[in-house]
Amino acid sequence: MNGTIKKLVGDRGFGFITGENGTDYFFHRDQLQGGLDFDRLKPGDHVTFETQQGPKGPRAVDVQSA
Repeated sequence: MNGTIKKLVGDRGFGFITGENGTDYFFHRDQLQGGLDFDRLKPGDHVTFETQQGPKGPRAVDVQSA
């Protein structure tokens, strides 16, 4: 799925991606792939990702630069 970085919480290592379907997905820095650096991400960056259901709702996994 394609999406855009919505929000980053740098000191805690997570953020949210808004998918092309309008849904917000939680992601953790451990799910970044392809050389993406969490500390260099900024809101508005385009990414691709897979989704899975987490304990608190939908989450993005295998997040890569678009």
